[in-house]
Amino acid sequence: MMEEKNEEITKLKFFKQAWYSISKIEKYPDMAAEGFKRAIGYLVKIVAILTFIVCICTLYHINSIIQEGVNYIEKEFPEFSYKDGKLEVLSEEKININESYIGKIIVDTKTEEEAQINKYINEVTENGEGIVILKDKVIIKNFSVAGTISYSYKEAFDQMKINEFSKQDVIHYANSTQILSLYLSIFLMIFVYAFIIYFLTTISNIVLLSAFGYITTLLARIKMRYVAIFNMSVYAITLSVILNMIYILINIFIKFNMEYFQVMYISVAAIYLVAAILILKTDFIKKQLELMKIKEEEKTIKKDVEENREDKKEEKSDKKETSKNEQNETKTKKNNKSNDKKEEKKDKKTDNKGTQKKTSTKKNAPKKKEEKEGKTGKQKSKDEKKEEKGKLGVEPEGSNA
Repeated sequence: MMEEKNEEITKLKFFKQAWYSISKIEKYPDMAAEGFKRAIGYLVKIVAILTFIVCICTLYHINSIIQEGVNYIEKEFPEFSYKDGKLEVLSEEKININESYIGKIIVDTKTEEEAQINKYINEVTENGEGIVILKDKVIIKNFSVAGTISYSYKEAFDQMKINEFSKQDVIHYANSTQILSLYLSIFLMIFVYAFIIYFLTTISNIVLLSAFGYITTLLARIKMRYVAIFNMSVYAITLSVILNMIYILINIFIKFNMEYFQVMYISVAAIYLVAAILILKTDFIKKQLELMKIKEEEKTIKKDVEENREDKKEEKSDKKETSKNEQNETKTKKNNKSNDKKEEKKDKKTDNKGTQKKTSTKKNAPKKKEEKEGKTGKQKSKDEKKEEKGKLGVEPEGSNA
């Protein structure tokens, strides 16, 4: 199951990752498990996309500034010229332009002192945003960047293959189609510098956030690697980065300042990270409880298995005894049957003998009667003869005596 979840997460597209980072805090541990490279890749993508949007809006704002600036240069600004990386304005004093789209503008191509330049930067930062135009570079301060951005004339104009120009050349160039190439180069330059600055500032915030998250894990008694906490911090800062970009976009067109925006920026990310850590702890506790339940179930299962084994042994012994008893019973029954059969045979034999004797006696009875009758008949004949002799006067032989 864990492998299937990891496969689903690795297949997530960038926008799904961003959506999960904002709406599904419970996905943070799974996304952090994808590794450091994937987290950094996600951070690069989100910073690049939001920087691109900011650069488009900035370029639109620059276009309006250029048009206004061309009108101002044509009517009010003194003569100037550029050659070999050096800008020269024909003015003995610095020029202050207070009312503009980009805040306060200070022009001084005479000074090269760092103290004076820092003073100009402080004046611009106090105003909130603005530009300091110097002899060899321009310094820009706006709400989208914590510090200032400086651009060298030579690096910028060499990329556009411009070595020199004057006031009239600038006015003619701004009103022609060639300014599109300038917009493109400005866009690329702003994008590169803004991306680097946004990325570095975001990384620094992530490091601070991950340190806070590491302390939170120690307090929550959760063992986590710092890399995993760092990865979770990358996803936790998503909403803060988006809010920061929205804040920058608003400030491009409307002057809007929030004193505690940076505090809110970090606080929102910290809330997301702490919530993810606490969710991870609750999941860990649930897993421990599940493991305890599984172990208890295993113990009960083992007991049941042992009891079943003992019951089976007892059943086998009982079956053996019953089988022996049955065998003995069957043997006794067989013996009894055989004995019964023998007794029946004996009884039959005795019955047969008795019947034979009876029949023989019955058969011999008339013979005996005949013999008796014969004997009596003989005796009667003898007696009759004696009587007849007596009647004739003949005495028997024994009478003389």
